[in-house]
Amino acid sequence: MPLGGIAGDMFAAAMFSAYPEFHEKFCHDLDSLGVDGIAATLEDRMSHGMQAKYFNVVQNTSKKPPRTLAAVTEFLETSSLDSSVAKHATGLFALLAQAEADVHGKTIDTIHFHEVSDWDSVVDLVAAAGIIERLNCPVWRVSALPLGGGTVNTAHGDIPVPAPATLALLKGFQWQDDGVIGERVTPTGAAILAYVRAVPVGAAGSPASLLATGSGCGTRELDGRANLLRATVYSGSSQTLVRQADLSHDEVVRLAFEVDDMTSEEIAWATDILRDTTGVYDVACVAMQGKKGRTSVGIRIIGMVSHLNELMTQCFAVTSTIGIRHETVKRTTLNRSEQKIDNVAVKVVDRPMQQATAKSASDDLAACESLAERRQLAESSRVAALQKTERKE
Repeated sequence: MPLGGIAGDMFAAAMFSAYPEFHEKFCHDLDSLGVDGIAATLEDRMSHGMQAKYFNVVQNTSKKPPRTLAAVTEFLETSSLDSSVAKHATGLFALLAQAEADVHGKTIDTIHFHEVSDWDSVVDLVAAAGIIERLNCPVWRVSALPLGGGTVNTAHGDIPVPAPATLALLKGFQWQDDGVIGERVTPTGAAILAYVRAVPVGAAGSPASLLATGSGCGTRELDGRANLLRATVYSGSSQTLVRQADLSHDEVVRLAFEVDDMTSEEIAWATDILRDTTGVYDVACVAMQGKKGRTSVGIRIIGMVSHLNELMTQCFAVTSTIGIRHETVKRTTLNRSEQKIDNVAVKVVDRPMQQATAKSASDDLAACESLAERRQLAESSRVAALQKTERKE
Protein backbone atom coordinates (compact mmCIF):
# COMPACT_ATOMS: atom_id res chain seq x y z
CA MET A 1 0.00 0.00 0.00
CA PRO A 2 1.67 3.24 -1.13
CA LEU A 3 0.37 5.46 1.68
CA GLY A 4 3.22 7.91 1.15
CA GLY A 5 4.04 6.81 -2.39
CA ILE A 6 6.55 4.50 -4.00
CA ALA A 7 10.15 4.93 -5.07
CA GLY A 8 12.92 2.45 -5.68
CA ASP A 9 14.42 2.91 -2.21
CA MET A 10 11.02 2.64 -0.52
CA PHE A 11 10.28 -0.60 -2.36
CA ALA A 12 13.65 -2.06 -1.32
CA ALA A 13 13.19 -0.94 2.29
CA ALA A 14 9.67 -2.38 2.57
CA MET A 15 10.66 -5.73 1.09
CA PHE A 16 13.84 -5.98 3.16
CA SER A 17 11.69 -5.23 6.19
CA ALA A 18 9.43 -8.16 5.28
CA TYR A 19 12.31 -10.45 4.27
CA PRO A 20 15.53 -9.59 6.18
CA GLU A 21 17.32 -12.51 4.54
CA PHE A 22 16.93 -10.80 1.17
CA HIS A 23 19.04 -7.89 2.42
CA GLU A 24 21.93 -10.23 3.14
CA LYS A 25 21.78 -11.53 -0.42
CA PHE A 26 21.51 -7.99 -1.75
CA CYS A 27 24.80 -7.10 -0.01
CA HIS A 28 26.43 -9.84 -2.09
CA ASP A 29 24.77 -8.40 -5.24
CA LEU A 30 26.14 -4.96 -4.40
CA ASP A 31 29.65 -6.35 -4.04
CA SER A 32 29.20 -8.14 -7.37
CA LEU A 33 28.81 -4.81 -9.16
CA GLY A 34 32.49 -4.13 -8.48
CA VAL A 35 32.16 -0.38 -7.79
CA ASP A 36 34.36 0.77 -4.91
CA GLY A 37 32.90 3.46 -2.70
CA ILE A 38 29.24 2.43 -3.09
CA ALA A 39 27.48 1.15 0.02
CA ALA A 40 23.88 0.78 1.18
CA THR A 41 22.52 0.75 4.71
CA LEU A 42 19.18 -0.38 6.11
CA GLU A 43 18.16 1.83 9.01
CA ASP A 44 15.26 2.02 11.47
CA ARG A 45 13.32 5.27 11.23
CA MET A 46 10.04 6.77 12.39
CA SER A 47 7.52 8.49 10.13
CA HIS A 48 4.51 10.12 11.83
CA GLY A 49 4.84 7.70 14.73
CA MET A 50 5.16 4.64 12.53
CA GLN A 51 8.34 2.57 12.51
CA ALA A 52 9.78 1.60 9.15
CA LYS A 53 13.00 0.71 7.38
CA TYR A 54 14.97 3.28 5.42
CA PHE A 55 17.21 2.16 2.53
CA ASN A 56 20.10 4.59 2.13
CA VAL A 57 22.70 4.46 -0.64
CA VAL A 58 26.06 6.04 0.19
CA GLN A 59 28.16 7.21 -2.76
CA ASN A 60 31.86 7.87 -2.37
CA THR A 61 33.27 7.05 -5.77
CA SER A 62 34.74 8.90 -8.73
CA LYS A 63 33.48 6.26 -11.15
CA LYS A 64 30.87 7.70 -13.51
CA PRO A 65 27.51 5.92 -13.67
CA PRO A 66 26.33 4.54 -17.04
CA ARG A 67 24.07 6.99 -18.86
CA THR A 68 22.55 4.98 -21.73
CA LEU A 69 20.64 1.72 -21.83
CA ALA A 70 23.50 0.09 -23.75
CA ALA A 71 26.00 1.27 -21.13
CA VAL A 72 23.79 0.10 -18.25
CA THR A 73 23.27 -3.27 -19.92
CA GLU A 74 27.00 -3.71 -20.53
CA PHE A 75 27.80 -2.67 -16.95
CA LEU A 76 25.35 -5.19 -15.48
CA GLU A 77 26.18 -8.06 -17.82
CA THR A 78 29.95 -7.72 -17.43
CA SER A 79 29.73 -7.53 -13.63
CA SER A 80 29.75 -10.58 -11.37
CA LEU A 81 26.05 -10.13 -10.66
CA ASP A 82 23.94 -13.26 -10.90
CA SER A 83 22.64 -13.47 -14.48
CA SER A 84 18.99 -13.77 -13.44
CA VAL A 85 19.24 -10.67 -11.23
CA ALA A 86 21.07 -8.80 -14.00
CA LYS A 87 18.28 -9.77 -16.42
CA HIS A 88 15.61 -8.26 -14.17
CA ALA A 89 17.70 -5.11 -13.59
CA THR A 90 18.22 -4.70 -17.33
CA GLY A 91 14.50 -5.16 -17.88
CA LEU A 92 13.72 -2.41 -15.37
CA PHE A 93 16.10 0.00 -17.09
CA ALA A 94 14.71 -0.96 -20.49
CA LEU A 95 11.24 0.10 -19.35
CA LEU A 96 12.65 3.40 -18.09
CA ALA A 97 14.49 3.96 -21.36
CA GLN A 98 11.37 3.29 -23.43
CA ALA A 99 9.32 5.68 -21.28
CA GLU A 100 11.97 8.41 -21.56
CA ALA A 101 12.24 7.84 -25.31
CA ASP A 102 8.47 8.17 -25.73
CA VAL A 103 8.42 11.38 -23.69
CA HIS A 104 11.35 13.04 -25.48
CA GLY A 105 10.61 11.79 -29.00
CA LYS A 106 13.80 9.76 -29.25
CA THR A 107 14.66 6.10 -29.75
CA ILE A 108 15.49 3.74 -26.95
CA ASP A 109 19.11 3.64 -28.18
CA THR A 110 19.65 7.40 -28.19
CA ILE A 111 18.01 8.32 -24.88
CA HIS A 112 20.34 9.42 -22.08
CA PHE A 113 19.43 8.76 -18.47
CA HIS A 114 19.86 11.57 -15.99
CA GLU A 115 18.56 11.20 -12.43
CA VAL A 116 17.55 7.55 -12.91
CA SER A 117 21.12 6.58 -13.75
CA ASP A 118 22.85 8.03 -10.69
CA TRP A 119 24.45 5.36 -8.55
CA ASP A 120 21.65 5.48 -5.97
CA SER A 121 19.06 4.67 -8.65
CA VAL A 122 21.26 1.90 -10.08
CA VAL A 123 21.57 0.36 -6.62
CA ASP A 124 17.82 0.77 -5.97
CA LEU A 125 16.94 -1.11 -9.16
CA VAL A 126 19.54 -3.84 -8.58
CA ALA A 127 18.02 -4.30 -5.12
CA ALA A 128 14.55 -4.49 -6.68
CA ALA A 129 15.79 -6.98 -9.29
CA GLY A 130 17.16 -9.27 -6.58
CA ILE A 131 13.90 -9.08 -4.63
CA ILE A 132 11.83 -9.87 -7.73
CA GLU A 133 14.05 -12.84 -8.56
CA ARG A 134 14.11 -14.32 -5.05
CA LEU A 135 10.50 -13.74 -4.14
CA ASN A 136 9.28 -15.20 -7.45
CA CYS A 137 5.82 -13.79 -6.76
CA PRO A 138 3.15 -14.88 -9.28
CA VAL A 139 0.91 -11.88 -8.63
CA TRP A 140 1.72 -8.35 -7.48
CA ARG A 141 -1.06 -6.02 -6.31
CA VAL A 142 -1.06 -2.32 -5.56
CA SER A 143 -3.75 0.02 -4.27
CA ALA A 144 -4.48 3.38 -5.91
CA LEU A 145 -1.36 5.50 -6.30
CA PRO A 146 -1.11 8.98 -4.74
CA LEU A 147 -1.17 11.61 -7.47
CA GLY A 148 0.86 14.28 -5.67
CA GLY A 149 1.30 17.62 -7.35
CA GLY A 150 3.52 20.61 -7.97
CA THR A 151 6.80 20.34 -9.85
CA VAL A 152 10.12 18.56 -9.49
CA ASN A 153 13.50 19.81 -10.67
CA THR A 154 15.28 17.64 -13.24
CA ALA A 155 18.05 17.89 -15.84
CA HIS A 156 15.34 19.21 -18.18
CA GLY A 157 14.29 21.91 -15.71
CA ASP A 158 11.13 21.96 -13.63
CA ILE A 159 8.53 19.46 -14.78
CA PRO A 160 5.03 18.71 -13.44
CA VAL A 161 4.36 15.89 -11.00
CA PRO A 162 3.83 13.04 -11.71
CA ALA A 163 6.81 13.15 -14.06
CA PRO A 164 6.02 12.40 -17.73
CA ALA A 165 8.08 9.18 -17.68
CA THR A 166 6.17 8.04 -14.59
CA LEU A 167 2.86 8.56 -16.34
CA ALA A 168 4.14 6.79 -19.47
CA LEU A 169 5.05 3.75 -17.36
CA LEU A 170 1.80 3.61 -15.40
CA LYS A 171 -0.89 3.86 -18.06
CA GLY A 172 -3.92 1.93 -16.84
CA PHE A 173 -2.97 2.08 -13.15
CA GLN A 174 -5.39 3.54 -10.61
CA TRP A 175 -4.61 6.95 -9.07
CA GLN A 176 -6.10 9.04 -6.28
CA ASP A 177 -5.62 12.64 -5.18
CA ASP A 178 -5.23 12.67 -1.39
CA GLY A 179 -4.48 16.39 -1.30
CA VAL A 180 -0.79 16.00 -0.43
CA ILE A 181 1.52 17.56 -3.03
CA GLY A 182 5.04 16.60 -4.02
CA GLU A 183 6.47 13.75 -6.08
CA ARG A 184 4.82 10.71 -4.57
CA VAL A 185 5.63 8.16 -7.29
CA THR A 186 9.10 8.35 -8.84
CA PRO A 187 10.16 6.91 -12.21
CA THR A 188 12.07 4.09 -10.48
CA GLY A 189 9.03 3.20 -8.40
CA ALA A 190 6.87 3.35 -11.53
CA ALA A 191 9.29 1.09 -13.41
CA ILE A 192 9.07 -1.53 -10.67
CA LEU A 193 5.26 -1.52 -10.71
CA ALA A 194 5.20 -1.70 -14.51
CA TYR A 195 7.80 -4.47 -14.63
CA VAL A 196 5.97 -6.77 -12.19
CA ARG A 197 2.67 -5.86 -13.88
CA ALA A 198 0.97 -5.02 -10.59
CA VAL A 199 -2.82 -5.34 -10.64
CA PRO A 200 -5.30 -3.41 -8.48
CA VAL A 201 -5.95 -4.67 -4.97
CA GLY A 202 -8.95 -6.98 -5.10
CA ALA A 203 -8.29 -8.09 -8.69
CA ALA A 204 -7.06 -11.49 -9.86
CA GLY A 205 -8.52 -13.44 -6.95
CA SER A 206 -8.30 -12.98 -3.20
CA PRO A 207 -5.17 -13.55 -1.12
CA ALA A 208 -5.05 -16.38 1.40
CA SER A 209 -2.85 -16.46 4.53
CA LEU A 210 -0.49 -13.61 5.44
CA LEU A 211 3.16 -14.65 5.17
CA ALA A 212 5.10 -11.45 5.87
CA THR A 213 4.71 -7.70 6.15
CA GLY A 214 7.12 -4.78 6.15
CA SER A 215 7.24 -1.01 5.76
CA GLY A 216 9.70 1.26 4.01
CA CYS A 217 9.87 5.02 4.34
CA GLY A 218 11.09 7.90 2.20
CA THR A 219 13.12 10.93 3.19
CA ARG A 220 10.34 13.56 3.05
CA GLU A 221 7.89 14.45 5.79
CA LEU A 222 4.33 14.57 4.50
CA ASP A 223 1.47 16.60 5.92
CA GLY A 224 -1.02 14.51 7.83
CA ARG A 225 0.35 11.06 7.03
CA ALA A 226 3.36 8.80 7.28
CA ASN A 227 5.58 8.64 4.20
CA LEU A 228 5.36 4.85 4.07
CA LEU A 229 5.13 2.05 1.55
CA ARG A 230 3.71 -1.05 3.21
CA ALA A 231 4.34 -4.50 1.73
CA THR A 232 2.19 -7.50 2.62
CA VAL A 233 2.92 -10.97 1.25
CA TYR A 234 0.21 -13.61 1.02
CA SER A 235 0.11 -17.24 0.00
CA GLY A 236 -2.62 -18.54 -2.28
CA SER A 237 -3.69 -21.65 -4.15
CA SER A 238 -2.95 -22.09 -7.84
CA GLN A 239 -6.69 -21.58 -8.46
CA THR A 240 -6.67 -18.25 -6.61
CA LEU A 241 -3.52 -16.70 -8.03
CA VAL A 242 -3.01 -16.10 -11.72
CA ARG A 243 0.51 -16.48 -12.98
CA GLN A 244 2.95 -13.90 -14.21
CA ALA A 245 4.62 -14.92 -17.44
CA ASP A 246 8.36 -14.81 -17.92
CA LEU A 247 9.49 -12.06 -20.25
CA SER A 248 12.42 -12.43 -22.63
CA HIS A 249 14.34 -9.38 -23.79
CA ASP A 250 16.54 -9.12 -26.87
CA GLU A 251 17.32 -6.82 -29.78
CA VAL A 252 16.02 -6.84 -33.34
CA VAL A 253 16.67 -4.71 -36.39
CA ARG A 254 13.82 -2.78 -37.95
CA LEU A 255 13.98 -1.85 -41.66
CA ALA A 256 11.61 0.47 -43.48
CA PHE A 257 11.28 1.81 -47.02
CA GLU A 258 8.61 2.80 -49.54
CA VAL A 259 8.10 1.97 -53.23
CA ASP A 260 5.75 3.67 -55.68
CA ASP A 261 6.81 2.10 -58.99
CA MET A 262 6.11 -1.62 -58.47
CA THR A 263 2.92 -3.44 -59.42
CA SER A 264 0.89 -5.30 -56.81
CA GLU A 265 2.04 -8.59 -58.32
CA GLU A 266 5.69 -7.54 -58.04
CA ILE A 267 5.24 -6.45 -54.43
CA ALA A 268 3.60 -9.77 -53.54
CA TRP A 269 6.47 -11.64 -55.21
CA ALA A 270 9.09 -9.52 -53.43
CA THR A 271 7.53 -9.79 -49.97
CA ASP A 272 7.21 -13.57 -50.31
CA ILE A 273 10.95 -13.74 -51.01
CA LEU A 274 11.72 -11.42 -48.10
CA ARG A 275 9.64 -13.51 -45.69
CA ASP A 276 11.65 -16.59 -46.68
CA THR A 277 14.98 -14.80 -46.24
CA THR A 278 17.18 -16.10 -43.42
CA GLY A 279 17.12 -13.74 -40.45
CA VAL A 280 13.65 -12.30 -41.11
CA TYR A 281 11.04 -12.47 -38.35
CA ASP A 282 8.22 -10.61 -40.06
CA VAL A 283 7.35 -8.54 -43.13
CA ALA A 284 4.42 -6.14 -43.33
CA CYS A 285 3.08 -3.79 -46.01
CA VAL A 286 1.34 -0.48 -45.42
CA ALA A 287 -0.68 1.42 -48.03
CA MET A 288 0.47 5.04 -48.23
CA GLN A 289 0.28 8.18 -50.31
CA GLY A 290 3.75 9.42 -51.20
CA LYS A 291 5.21 12.41 -52.95
CA LYS A 292 3.28 14.06 -55.80
CA GLY A 293 0.15 12.26 -54.59
CA ARG A 294 1.40 8.87 -55.75
CA THR A 295 0.04 5.71 -54.18
CA SER A 296 2.90 3.85 -52.56
CA VAL A 297 3.52 0.84 -50.35
CA GLY A 298 5.56 1.00 -47.19
CA ILE A 299 7.49 -2.19 -46.47
CA ARG A 300 8.44 -2.91 -42.86
CA ILE A 301 10.76 -5.74 -41.85
CA ILE A 302 11.74 -7.08 -38.42
CA GLY A 303 14.86 -9.23 -38.46
CA MET A 304 17.94 -10.44 -36.66
CA VAL A 305 20.56 -7.81 -35.90
CA SER A 306 23.30 -10.18 -37.05
CA HIS A 307 21.72 -10.42 -40.54
CA LEU A 308 21.32 -6.69 -41.24
CA ASN A 309 23.65 -6.55 -44.27
CA GLU A 310 22.09 -9.63 -45.85
CA LEU A 311 18.58 -8.25 -45.32
CA MET A 312 19.44 -4.91 -46.93
CA THR A 313 21.08 -6.66 -49.87
CA GLN A 314 17.97 -8.76 -50.43
CA CYS A 315 15.69 -5.70 -50.19
CA PHE A 316 17.73 -3.88 -52.83
CA ALA A 317 17.72 -7.00 -55.03
CA VAL A 318 13.99 -7.70 -55.11
CA THR A 319 12.47 -4.22 -54.81
CA SER A 320 12.96 -0.91 -56.61
CA THR A 321 13.91 1.03 -53.47
CA ILE A 322 17.16 2.99 -53.46
CA GLY A 323 17.27 3.70 -49.73
CA ILE A 324 16.48 1.82 -46.51
CA ARG A 325 16.01 3.19 -43.01
CA HIS A 326 17.10 0.84 -40.26
CA GLU A 327 17.54 0.87 -36.50
CA THR A 328 18.20 -1.58 -33.70
CA VAL A 329 15.41 -1.74 -31.14
CA LYS A 330 14.73 -3.62 -27.92
CA ARG A 331 12.13 -6.36 -28.04
CA THR A 332 10.24 -8.12 -25.26
CA THR A 333 8.58 -11.45 -26.01
CA LEU A 334 6.46 -13.95 -24.12
CA ASN A 335 7.53 -17.56 -23.76
CA ARG A 336 5.80 -19.81 -26.27
CA SER A 337 5.80 -23.42 -27.34
CA GLU A 338 4.27 -25.48 -30.13
CA GLN A 339 2.28 -28.68 -29.82
CA LYS A 340 0.98 -31.05 -32.48
CA ILE A 341 -2.67 -31.99 -31.98
CA ASP A 342 -4.34 -34.19 -34.65
CA ASN A 343 -1.74 -33.06 -37.19
CA VAL A 344 -2.48 -29.41 -36.36
CA ALA A 345 0.34 -27.27 -35.00
CA VAL A 346 -0.85 -25.20 -32.05
CA LYS A 347 1.15 -22.28 -30.68
CA VAL A 348 0.76 -21.92 -26.89
CA VAL A 349 1.71 -18.58 -25.32
CA ASP A 350 2.29 -17.98 -21.61
CA ARG A 351 0.56 -14.64 -21.03
CA PRO A 352 1.02 -12.48 -17.93
CA MET A 353 -1.76 -12.23 -15.37
CA GLN A 354 -3.99 -14.74 -17.15
CA GLN A 355 -4.14 -18.30 -18.38
CA ALA A 356 -2.09 -19.37 -21.37
CA THR A 357 -3.59 -18.79 -24.80
CA ALA A 358 -3.37 -21.02 -27.87
CA LYS A 359 -3.88 -20.61 -31.60
CA SER A 360 -4.03 -23.29 -34.26
CA ALA A 361 -1.88 -22.89 -37.37
CA SER A 362 -3.96 -21.71 -40.30
CA ASP A 363 -1.94 -23.70 -42.85
CA ASP A 364 -2.76 -26.95 -41.05
CA LEU A 365 -6.48 -26.20 -41.31
CA ALA A 366 -6.38 -25.77 -45.10
CA ALA A 367 -7.52 -29.34 -45.78
CA CYS A 368 -10.91 -28.73 -44.12
CA GLU A 369 -13.78 -28.89 -46.60
CA SER A 370 -16.08 -26.35 -44.92
CA LEU A 371 -15.87 -23.34 -42.66
CA ALA A 372 -17.72 -25.19 -39.91
CA GLU A 373 -15.21 -28.06 -40.05
CA ARG A 374 -12.32 -25.60 -40.02
CA ARG A 375 -13.65 -23.80 -36.95
CA GLN A 376 -14.39 -27.06 -35.13
CA LEU A 377 -10.87 -28.43 -35.74
CA ALA A 378 -9.26 -25.12 -34.78
CA GLU A 379 -11.18 -25.00 -31.49
CA SER A 380 -10.72 -28.68 -30.57
CA SER A 381 -6.96 -28.56 -31.20
CA ARG A 382 -6.68 -25.31 -29.26
CA VAL A 383 -8.51 -26.69 -26.22
CA ALA A 384 -6.54 -29.94 -26.30
CA ALA A 385 -3.23 -28.04 -26.37
CA LEU A 386 -4.25 -25.93 -23.36
CA GLN A 387 -5.35 -29.00 -21.41
CA LYS A 388 -2.04 -30.68 -22.21
CA THR A 389 -0.17 -27.59 -21.01
CA GLU A 390 -2.10 -27.53 -17.71
CA ARG A 391 -1.29 -31.22 -17.05
CA LYS A 392 2.42 -30.50 -17.50
CA GLU A 393 2.25 -27.68 -14.94
